[in-house]
Amino acid sequence: MEFTDQLQRTITLEKAPARIVSLVPSQTELLHSLGLGERVVGITKFCIHPQEWFRSKTRVGGTKNVHLDQVRALQPDLIIANKEENTQSDIETLMQEFPVWVSDIHTLEDALGMIAGVGALTQTTARASAMIAEIESDFSALQPLSGIRTAYFIWREPWMVAGNDTFIHQMLLRCGLVNVYSHVPRYPSISPQQLTDSGCELVLLSSEPYPFREKHIAELQAIMPAANIQLVDGEYFSWYGSRLKGAPAYFSGLIASLREAGFQ
Repeated sequence: MEFTDQLQRTITLEKAPARIVSLVPSQTELLHSLGLGERVVGITKFCIHPQEWFRSKTRVGGTKNVHLDQVRALQPDLIIANKEENTQSDIETLMQEFPVWVSDIHTLEDALGMIAGVGALTQTTARASAMIAEIESDFSALQPLSGIRTAYFIWREPWMVAGNDTFIHQMLLRCGLVNVYSHVPRYPSISPQQLTDSGCELVLLSSEPYPFREKHIAELQAIMPAANIQLVDGEYFSWYGSRLKGAPAYFSGLIASLREAGFQ
């Protein structure tokens, strides 16, 4: 059986994979949602969902520093990776020994394509298709805001934000939020002065990868005294697997709270 990944590479599987290693947290959660259970034998230390897998599955290092010998010891018949989250050197090494399917996700459509692709790989197409239909329907029902100038923070010391060509940027657009750093690629570092000059009305502090807390709101409020600053669940903005099933409801709640705060 031949399959094409999101890098337009073809991989060949002789049979339905029975020993899967996932190197991406959001895709690990997807494998669980597709009911793959014991067929997943290895995950990363950042694959925290579901908790029972985090406690029981073999962990093969982090997304950026995969322990290749641990992967080899598991003898996978399929590895699922991601262009951004994993390192090119790790993935190219593993490709020499095992079938590796790589996702490359920038938009919601890319994410849905990944879900369909993983469903085909694992012979869970019916479940994957139902999931895609649910996600599409719920996102289409969103009632977005009307263009609030927004900065989405992912890191502190240095301050880092989501720029364009990111999945976070696409989720902001779905909520009707205008990313003030849409002119900058990827995840730029910014200075307090750049933030002040941005005309930002709304600041969102992500729960990951940096664990922003209430105490950080005051720090940024001193820089942007007129801005509305909120903590948000970063998994709904950046996880592109089955977590997307809950994202529209979460975004609807955020949009409602912003409307209550005076945004339209």
